[in-house]
Amino acid sequence: MSNPDALGGVLAPILTPYDAELVPDSERFVQLAGHLMEQGLGLAPFGTTSEGNSLSVPEKAELLDALGAAGLEMGRMMPGTGCCALSDSVALTRYAVEAGCGGVLMLPPFYYKNPSEDGLFAAFSEVIQRVGDPRLKVYLYHFPQQSQVPITHALIERLLAAYPGIVAGIKDSSGDFANMESMCRAYPGFKVFAGTERLILPVMRAGGAGCISANANIHGPAMLDLWRRWREPEAEALQKDMDNFRAIMEGMPLIAALKALTARRTGDYGWRRTRPPLTALPPEAEIELVERLGKANIVL
Repeated sequence: MSNPDALGGVLAPILTPYDAELVPDSERFVQLAGHLMEQGLGLAPFGTTSEGNSLSVPEKAELLDALGAAGLEMGRMMPGTGCCALSDSVALTRYAVEAGCGGVLMLPPFYYKNPSEDGLFAAFSEVIQRVGDPRLKVYLYHFPQQSQVPITHALIERLLAAYPGIVAGIKDSSGDFANMESMCRAYPGFKVFAGTERLILPVMRAGGAGCISANANIHGPAMLDLWRRWREPEAEALQKDMDNFRAIMEGMPLIAALKALTARRTGDYGWRRTRPPLTALPPEAEIELVERLGKANIVL
C-alpha cells in the first residue's frame, strides 16, 4: 500500500463516462483521471458523483484496472466500495486493496432503513474481517440525506475500538459542520473530509483532512488552493469565492451539470451521457449555467 498520508487535501469523486450503449468508457475515464491528478487532486471514484450505485462490481473493477494500467498513482485513490450486498462489498474492497488503493470509501448498506447499531457494526465488521488485509484503510461515508442510514458517533467509536489503524476516517456529506467538528475533536488521527467545498476552511480549522466534493471535477485547483492556504489571511476571501461558486452549481442537477461542463471543456459530446434514471442536462439549462458562471467571472 502506498503512503497513507497520500490521502488528504482535495479528492475528486470522478465522473463516469459512457459510450453510446451506456457502457463505462475506460478511455475517457482514464483521461479525466490523469487530468485531475495532474492538477494535484486525489480521486474518489464510484461515489455518488460517479454514479457508483449505477455501476456493477465487474464494471468498477474494470475501471480500476484501467487506472492502474495507465500508471496513475493508486495510493491517491479512495474508491467507493460499500454496496447493499455483503459479498459485493467484500469483493470490491478486496479488489481495491489488491490494486494498491490508498483507502476505500464505504457507504453503509442502505436499502433497509432504521437498522440497529449492532447491524451496521456487523456490516462493516464482516467486510473488514473477510477482506482480512492489514493494508485496508476504511473511510466511512456519511450521507444521510441520500442513504437515509446515518453513521453515528457511537458506531464510529465501536469501529475504531475494534479496528484501530483500519478504520481511518470519514467523508461527511451531511453538510452539518457541528458533526464534522465534533468528530475532529473526539477522534484524534481520524481523517474527516467535508463533502462540500463550502466547509473546506472551517473543517481545516477544526483539524480535518480536506474535502471530497463533486465540483472538484471542474473547479479542483481552486479548492486545492484554498486547502493549501487555509492558514493564510486570504483564506476567508477564498472561501467566500468558493461559496459563490457552489451556490451557482447547486441550482442545477449536479451530475448532469458537471458532465455538460466537462463536455464543453474537452469538446467531447459523449461526456453528457448519464445512466438512467439520471438524464442529461437540457440545452437551455446548460446555457443558463454557463452564463451564470460567466457573470461571476468563474473560468473553468
